[in-house]
Amino acid sequence: MLRVSFLGFLLFSVLTGCASSPSFKKDSVSAPAKKGGGYYLDDGPGDHPPGDIDAIPDAIPKVEPFHSRANQSYIALDTKYVPMTSFYPYKEQGVASWYGKRYHGKKTSIGEVYDMYSMTGAHTTLPIPCYVRVTNTENNKSVIVRINDRGPFKKNRIIDLSYAAAYKLRLSDKGSGPVEVELIDPRQFSALKKTADVISEKIKEKDELPTQAKLAEVVISNEPLYIQAGAFKNEKNADLLLKQLSDMGLENSPSFKKQFSEDLFHVVIGPFNSKDEANNIANLIKSKIKISIFVVTKEKN
Repeated sequence: MLRVSFLGFLLFSVLTGCASSPSFKKDSVSAPAKKGGGYYLDDGPGDHPPGDIDAIPDAIPKVEPFHSRANQSYIALDTKYVPMTSFYPYKEQGVASWYGKRYHGKKTSIGEVYDMYSMTGAHTTLPIPCYVRVTNTENNKSVIVRINDRGPFKKNRIIDLSYAAAYKLRLSDKGSGPVEVELIDPRQFSALKKTADVISEKIKEKDELPTQAKLAEVVISNEPLYIQAGAFKNEKNADLLLKQLSDMGLENSPSFKKQFSEDLFHVVIGPFNSKDEANNIANLIKSKIKISIFVVTKEKN
C-alpha cells in the first residue's frame, strides 16, 4: 500500500509540476523562441546571467551515495521507469533539451535546489546522483554534468540539461539538439585522475615538459609506455572491457592485461616502444568505443 501511494505521489508530481521533493519537471525548453520572442511555458535564460558562462567549470565526478527514494521504480505519463542502482557501461545517443528560469530555485527529485547556472542535468533512469559526459554530436563540444533530477519524459529525449550546460554545448539558442550521453564511474575517474597527478608530479620533478602538456604526450626518460584503458571496482566490468578490446582485432597491438591494485581492476595495454605507437592504438580504440584512455609510463603493480 505504501509503495502504491508513493508511485501515485510521483505521478501527481509529474502532472502538477510540484516543487517539493521528489519533484519532476512538467516539461523543458523544446524549441527555439516562438514568434514574439517567448520561450515555451515562459521558460528561457535568466535576465541577469553570469558574465562568462563558458568559464563555469564542469562537474567533478566523485563517489556519492545514491538517493534511496529517488532511485525507486516510478511511473510518469503512463510509462514505468526502473532506475539503475549500480554502475555499468552506459552510452546513448539522442536529443537533449534544457530547462532554465522557470525551474530556477525549485527543488529537484532529490531535494536539491536547481541552479540553472550549475552543471547539472536530469535523466529518467540513471542513478542519482551520478555524473555523465555529454557531447554535442554536431560540434563535438563536451561537458560533464551531475544528474540530480528526473526527466525528460518525452520519448525522443534522453537528457535535460541546465541552461549553463546547454550554453556550453551551444544548444541553448536552439532549445534542443543531438547529443551522446556516457555514464562516468567516479571510482574509475578518480583512479585516472590519480594517475595523471602522479605523472604531472614527475614532470615537475624532472622539469622535462611544460605543466600543461597533454598526458598522452608525456614521456619520462626511456621507460616503456602502457595504455590504461579503464579502472573498475567491479571485476566483471574489467572483463567486459577486455572482451571489447579483444573483439576489435587490433593489429600490431601488445597484449591486454587485467591487473589489481589500489582496490581497482585495471585494464592495461603494453608495453609500447614509442609515444607514437601508444597514441596510435589509443586513438584507434577511442574511435571505436569512446572511452577515456591514458598513456602512462609505468605498468600497474
